[in-house]
Amino acid sequence: MYEYAKKSYAAYGVDTEAAISELKDIPVSIHCWQGDDVVGLDGGGAASGGIQTTGNHFGRARNFQELKADIEKAFSLIPGKKRLNLHASYAVGASVDRDEYGPKHFAEWVKFAKAIGLDGIDFNPTMFSHKNVKDGLTLSSPDGDIRKFWIKHCIACLHISEYLADEFGKPCLMNIWIPDGYKDVPADRLTPRLRLKESLDEVLSCGYDRNKVVVAVESKVFGIGVESYTVGNNEFYQNYAANNGICCLLDNGHYHPQEYVSDKIPSLLAFYDKVALHVTRGVRWDSDHVVLFEDELKEIAKEIVRNDATKKVLIGLDYFDASINRLAAWIVGARNMQKALLWALLQPHAKLKALQDDADFTALMVINEELKTLPFDAVWAEYLKRLDQKGAEWYNDVKEYEKTVLKERK
Repeated sequence: MYEYAKKSYAAYGVDTEAAISELKDIPVSIHCWQGDDVVGLDGGGAASGGIQTTGNHFGRARNFQELKADIEKAFSLIPGKKRLNLHASYAVGASVDRDEYGPKHFAEWVKFAKAIGLDGIDFNPTMFSHKNVKDGLTLSSPDGDIRKFWIKHCIACLHISEYLADEFGKPCLMNIWIPDGYKDVPADRLTPRLRLKESLDEVLSCGYDRNKVVVAVESKVFGIGVESYTVGNNEFYQNYAANNGICCLLDNGHYHPQEYVSDKIPSLLAFYDKVALHVTRGVRWDSDHVVLFEDELKEIAKEIVRNDATKKVLIGLDYFDASINRLAAWIVGARNMQKALLWALLQPHAKLKALQDDADFTALMVINEELKTLPFDAVWAEYLKRLDQKGAEWYNDVKEYEKTVLKERK
């Protein structure tokens, strides 16, 4: 089947061997918070601040040891180069508040990530599920003490990110997202954004090493309880990032339903040397469903590949579904991200671009339609085989783990 697929793609000028080889080296940063429904390890509790995990499937990881075990099992069934994405709320053994976290609280994560052969760790300040989210606000709060706490937390996270970069010898992406906003129409839209700008300026002025840490800011249209106004919207963060030489992070659940991140990626690549992604699947809103092998995911991957941006676009996943087996959620989403990248690597991009430039839109349509039915599954199967990974049989492993491990968690 693979030999047939190889010839089928070759007819369009596509080298399947090159595609498989390149896919092996594209890292995907996989979020830790799918395993425990975004509860964390520092006592913050269930997610709050405009985000919500729904469902009550048995087997949620309740502590560091269980979360590690679940990650190790799930990651063993995911092909390709993997990074781990941590929130600060996953500090291990911390007896201090979040504004005083340091590298020592994440040393066990480093040890674990190295032991299972990960490519690195990315990091996020956790500015939700905490008593200092006052009236739904953090870095934009009118309360100076609240802002000071979260500024200090972000600076602490920058230093933790430098530590993570040192440990793996590769830059760490540190992404800032805040829940700040208002449920109803605000009386003042500008002042909270000015306070946010001032807070971010103070964070970035702490003297962190830009060669080690890629700072990103993540926008959002709305969240639960902040339906009418979010302080950190798209226009604010894109302008802030451009003016301060940092990175924009695009979460494809954080825009209007007919606003596509696949179209935003090349727009940002025209101006930024790095673009970060949180890949999710919104159903009517930012509902963080498991990533499926759908058209928009393919388009996102195609924009990364055809613009030679596999080293410029930092790919991360962000979803949390508690209604299904959490390991299966991790594996399905991560495999689908890799499938989409392989799909993109198997497109004759130069040929398609030439047809567009020649205004031969008929041929462009015809070839694109033919590409849809080429034997992609045979190339995917070959990729899995070469990485000693299972095909659909991986689910049997998860069912056995569910039976012997997850069902024992009371």
